[in-house]
Amino acid sequence: MKLASSLSILTLSLCAFNASARDNIQDYSIADALASAQAKDILGTDIKFYFGDQPHGAIVKKFVESRTNKKTNGANKSDKEACEWAFLSTMKTLREKAQSLGANAVVNIRSNYRNNLTSSATTFKCGSGMLVSGVALVGDVVEIK
Repeated sequence: MKLASSLSILTLSLCAFNASARDNIQDYSIADALASAQAKDILGTDIKFYFGDQPHGAIVKKFVESRTNKKTNGANKSDKEACEWAFLSTMKTLREKAQSLGANAVVNIRSNYRNNLTSSATTFKCGSGMLVSGVALVGDVVEIK
């Protein structure tokens, strides 16, 4: 009897935990995320980034489409803080890919959260759960004039 009672309590507890789990997908400002001194330190100035359909110079060479998906611990951070950090981490990965290939830009950068591709020149998508926030981006690594 005690075992059945304990199992029932455990099952109810797990159901309550799952019911309280959150999965918020929000849009955040690209400009806000890139405006910090931390962003400038992480991303430098040698690679240019163009989001959505932002105009850019003529493409001389397309190297590869690069995909990145980064998560960060959201504990003791607001969703905005955690999402901006995850965004900078994905941007750093795009930057490193461009540098490794000898490119000077990443264009057509789009959000790809949960393989749902969305394009915006002003916002990126971020998902936040109870403990983790994540950003996924796709962009074309190129050389532009």
